[in-house]
Amino acid sequence: MQLGKANSLTENGDTVNGRGDTPNEHDVLTGSSLSGRLIDDGSNHTCNNWTSSGEGSAQVGHFDRTGGGANPNSWNSAHGSRGCGQADLVATGGAGYFYCFAND
Repeated sequence: MQLGKANSLTENGDTVNGRGDTPNEHDVLTGSSLSGRLIDDGSNHTCNNWTSSGEGSAQVGHFDRTGGGANPNSWNSAHGSRGCGQADLVATGGAGYFYCFAND
């Protein structure tokens, strides 16, 4: 099954707002490259291993596979966030969501 808006749900089974919804919450925190591996270029793409709420940036993907950035259709590596704080994540188009996968 491909990741997309129809099958990307919250822990409560609710649909997550995507591009075109208000508010847009389609950015998901990944810190990964297009290949799904941690970006290892000497810069911090994980907001200090997901512990920073201030300066920095997180690499994000678009769960609905649409939007802007260098790779707008990528679920795991679309662009960097404006910063690591909640206001920065919201301003970029997210809500600070992480992805968890389950295998049926």
